[in-house]
Amino acid sequence: MILTLLFLATTAGADPMLIEDFGQDATERWGYTSDRVMGGVSDGQAGLGRDGDLEFAQLRGQVSTANNGGFIQIRTNLSSPLPEAATGLALRVRGNGARYYVHLRPDTARRPWQFYQAAFDTTEAWAEVRIPWAAFRPQGGLQAQFRPSDIRSLGIVAYGADYEAALDVDWISTTD
Repeated sequence: MILTLLFLATTAGADPMLIEDFGQDATERWGYTSDRVMGGVSDGQAGLGRDGDLEFAQLRGQVSTANNGGFIQIRTNLSSPLPEAATGLALRVRGNGARYYVHLRPDTARRPWQFYQAAFDTTEAWAEVRIPWAAFRPQGGLQAQFRPSDIRSLGIVAYGADYEAALDVDWISTTD
């Protein structure tokens, strides 16, 4: 009886899956892009920062909504499917107090503007942000719901307003 209860307790939820820790070869997995690919004028850069033993992604730049623009981002293709039992994402971030976004692109997306979007706010101190799947809103004509295993890429985005972006991301994982 005790063994059965232990088994049920350990299989009731999904173990969190580490998506990225921005360690070795992270610059090969992540790419930077901006609205300039479609005529916008936002300007920025991405790279890796270091604070002691801590390595993290950095997204910096000026987001401009001029000329129908309004984003800078870092994006990666996922190397394995997200677990179906996951309940959302967790990120450890710090920033300049601005709002940023996670964009999830499913395998059904046919256009660059098709993704699921959820916002998160930052402070100057490192903080863990948890975003449940229910917080992600479809963009560009996608269906209202998605299966985590259908997500093929993930973007961290400064988006939708005129502001200076300064965001650091330590790690990203799924939540159980």
